[in-house]
Amino acid sequence: MNGSRIAAVGHYQPAKVLTNEDLAGLVDTSDEWITSRVGIRTRHIAGPDEPVDELAAHAAAKALAAAGLTARDIDLVLVATSTAIDRSPNVAARVAARLGVPSPAAMDVNVVCAGFTHALATADHAVRAGAATRALVIGADKMSEVTDWSDRTTCVLVGDGAGAAVVEAAAPGAESGIGPVLWGSVPEMGHAVRIEGTPPRFAQEGQSVYRWATTRLPAFARQACERAGLSPEELAAVVLHQANLRIIEPLAAKIGAVNAVVARDVVDSGNTSAASIPLAFSKLVERGEISTGDPVLLFGFGGNLSYAGQVVRCP
Repeated sequence: MNGSRIAAVGHYQPAKVLTNEDLAGLVDTSDEWITSRVGIRTRHIAGPDEPVDELAAHAAAKALAAAGLTARDIDLVLVATSTAIDRSPNVAARVAARLGVPSPAAMDVNVVCAGFTHALATADHAVRAGAATRALVIGADKMSEVTDWSDRTTCVLVGDGAGAAVVEAAAPGAESGIGPVLWGSVPEMGHAVRIEGTPPRFAQEGQSVYRWATTRLPAFARQACERAGLSPEELAAVVLHQANLRIIEPLAAKIGAVNAVVARDVVDSGNTSAASIPLAFSKLVERGEISTGDPVLLFGFGGNLSYAGQVVRCP
């Protein structure tokens, strides 16, 4: 079995920007309160006529264009999302229809904030096994649709967006561009991050998530590096789930990636759940902050207290 690689990435965010000052007009909060606690300054919010599959399709189209491919080159579509309102058709099928992907396997992956890295591992496995030749792997969430905008503990966190990657087989004899995944969960603590009810609403136990992320996850992230045959010092970039800066910065420091660029897209985009890792990764690539072939740790964590991470090579 040959390995796989990321051929290209792309991202998309809605045009509407919601600032901390805007939020101060909705709930009892302030720019200082938000930035001091979570580090977020702005977030993008989709309109009522922008469903999550539209966000996903925009990001996927950009990734396809960057790879020099068309929709006809894809035979697997995976969408990581936890904000699909309809049960069927799933978001992946709707994205495939929007793009014109002919006869793909189309599946949604719901692991909330760790969804993209789970989906990326699934695509890697499918390509390695010969079950797919090229895959679109997309993280997309419309968190604004599941948020109580009168709850200042959650509404200050969220944003909408999507990021995508094209995954294909590595050249024969070439080094794999997607390292082995390290994944798992703490299912008995699933109540710590929830999107429940009718209508569904996002809620979390912030202190429980913070303690778990900053104490348990550094070792898992280092294990993902070990599985790729690298030390954290060799990483060019670390792209963690963009939960908030109070988690990202201590977690990145404890991993020991002292020479790496640390993605901090949460400042501009908020917590976009499954979209956060591919969104931040695509921006690093677009800005030229990392170069082709650079090793990058992607590490998602969150809902179900699930986690998944792997080292990839920058496209």
